[in-house]
Amino acid sequence: MDNEFREYITFVVKTKDGNEVEMAVIDQFEFENKGYVAAAIVDGDTVSDEGCFIYRVKVGEEDFKVEKITNQIDYNRIAEAYMEMI
Repeated sequence: MDNEFREYITFVVKTKDGNEVEMAVIDQFEFENKGYVAAAIVDGDTVSDEGCFIYRVKVGEEDFKVEKITNQIDYNRIAEAYMEMI
């Protein structure tokens, strides 16, 4: 049993209905020369294992910005590539 404490980088996204959801970066990767993160929902003090969401990421000098991938075909291609990587 793995009881090791892990600290995650987190960010907040807005849902379609305007609610804010905290996400934890569980992995980062490149696909077609662009950066992406795989993230999971933060639920209290834990990171949910109920799913993984992919976001495009742009890294600045001191921070990063995530962008939702709005094109469903692109999202599916990127998610499929990520699943092959892991």
